Amino acid sequence: MSQFSLQHVVESQQFDRDLLELVFETTDMMKADLLGDRKLAKILDGRIMASLFYEPSTRTRFSFESAMKRLGGSVITTENAREFSSAAKGESLSDSTRIMNGYADVIVMRHNEAGSAARAAEISTIPIINAGDGAGQHPTQALLDIYTIADSFPEMKSLKIALVGDLRYGRTARSLSYLLTKYEDIELIFVAPSVCRMEGDIKKYLDKYQVPWREEDDLAEVIGEVDCIYMTRVQKERFHSAEDYQEAASKYILTPELVSLMKQESIIMHPLPRVDEIPAAIDSRPQARYFEQAQNGLYVRMALLYLLLQDR
Repeated sequence: MSQFSLQHVVESQQFDRDLLELVFETTDMMKADLLGDRKLAKILDGRIMASLFYEPSTRTRFSFESAMKRLGGSVITTENAREFSSAAKGESLSDSTRIMNGYADVIVMRHNEAGSAARAAEISTIPIINAGDGAGQHPTQALLDIYTIADSFPEMKSLKIALVGDLRYGRTARSLSYLLTKYEDIELIFVAPSVCRMEGDIKKYLDKYQVPWREEDDLAEVIGEVDCIYMTRVQKERFHSAEDYQEAASKYILTPELVSLMKQESIIMHPLPRVDEIPAAIDSRPQARYFEQAQNGLYVRMALLYLLLQDR
């Protein structure tokens, strides 16, 4: 197995094809072990992960904590670091990071400010894993997203992927866009309300790597041609204007009628949580992959913890 060359995981751009292949090979190993004879159940025995979440989380936080424990490690955590840590007393992120360096072997951090994980990584002597930084990035989500897509389309070529919903504030869609530039003959279709279209920095990055993209307003116009629909929640908490939120809310709903227009081999993904953009009636459709996608998060995060800590 190749050497993992990253000390921290703070953004999707850190991963080239070789690193992605290493992560996915390790993810396959973790999945097989977890479903098999559990030879890796003690591989991180004695290691401690600090779960430092300044924003709410269900899947990311619990999958990371489960991943660490399933590899034999321990977890120290707080329910809401913004409210129940010294951050409530005014402690800076840099001071909190330095303190946690003495208590743990790896820090998994979710913060409300874009760029926060990168700032923490600059001063940290132990690995920092970005679990979401405001409207910035969510690289581990992007890794499990790509892993899920590759499970359905192993060649990862000649794919059309529609990113739908809140693309301006949706860090998962941003991070996934970065990783999709690593594959050949991928086309991205951005389907979003005017108030939350994909930002220009992502479009410039796609242009730089010659990845074709286009914007559409009508989901029904593209649903029959795409291989993957990546739905996102319109994030009310990130909107500064109630009027803008109302313009975007509930604009795109993946109804059974729309799903009937999809190709049979196409897939539906969602980083979750969902609100009303995917009705529960879709859950039983063969294209639905979002719960499998969430489960893959456990295996991918087990792989990352193992790769970051195996030689430390």
